[in-house]
Amino acid sequence: MFLPKTQLPSQSALRSNDLLAYYRDLCEQTLTVVDLETTGGTARNCRVIEVSILQASLKHGIQNQVTHLVNPKVPVPYQITRLTGISQAMVDPAPESEEIWRECLPMLENGVITAHNLAFDYSFIQSEYGLIGVNFRRPFNLQLCTVILARLLLPELRSRALPALVSHFGFDVGRSHRAESDTLACWLLAKLLLRQIQNQDDASLLALFAEQSITSGDAADLLNCSLIEIGSIAKKAKLKARYSQHRGSNLYRRGDIENLIDRCD
Repeated sequence: MFLPKTQLPSQSALRSNDLLAYYRDLCEQTLTVVDLETTGGTARNCRVIEVSILQASLKHGIQNQVTHLVNPKVPVPYQITRLTGISQAMVDPAPESEEIWRECLPMLENGVITAHNLAFDYSFIQSEYGLIGVNFRRPFNLQLCTVILARLLLPELRSRALPALVSHFGFDVGRSHRAESDTLACWLLAKLLLRQIQNQDDASLLALFAEQSITSGDAADLLNCSLIEIGSIAKKAKLKARYSQHRGSNLYRRGDIENLIDRCD
């Protein structure tokens, strides 16, 4: 018998009924949408050079948005300048990190922290606050990753990257890979998808959820087993899997994994 865990590492690891209840609750909450531009891809070795935070809700729309360039006191790589347009000359006169992050803390500690690929932004936020002695954490139920939500509700799209979604939906937000534009794009996407959650019936949404491709890690969390065990369990149950090079994992159909749980309860 597979037992549910009490603490789960991602939204994808919730059972579909719980996931639906979670998203329906978020429809009533204020979202604190954040986007960062950084000197590289890992929080351990890189720093934030731009941050934008937008607070909004389905009921009231956008309530507030602030954007700051940040002086990271480290060089801005040429490839980052090419991607974002943010140069060393732009960040050198900007306020230093501690000043910006202390100013941003009241906003980030309120509402549902939301980002497109939240794990990336959240890791940088935690790292930046750690450097100034602040232990930043938000409860699991106050986190929203719009990549995960897009994978649930937009399975037919080839890409759920933010620039691709901006193009697909025709969002008028300006240049991608700038924090202010990307924060606005993330909000518009969250609003569109949460409206669908709000307005569509349970059966239709659960049918969509069942088609989601989830990683071996999320499947293991759902089955309360290890990553080593998931392969043999899936093989024994004759579950189909496909390997995703982009996500670095075998992918399973959510509905197949949940059916396996139901058979074992």
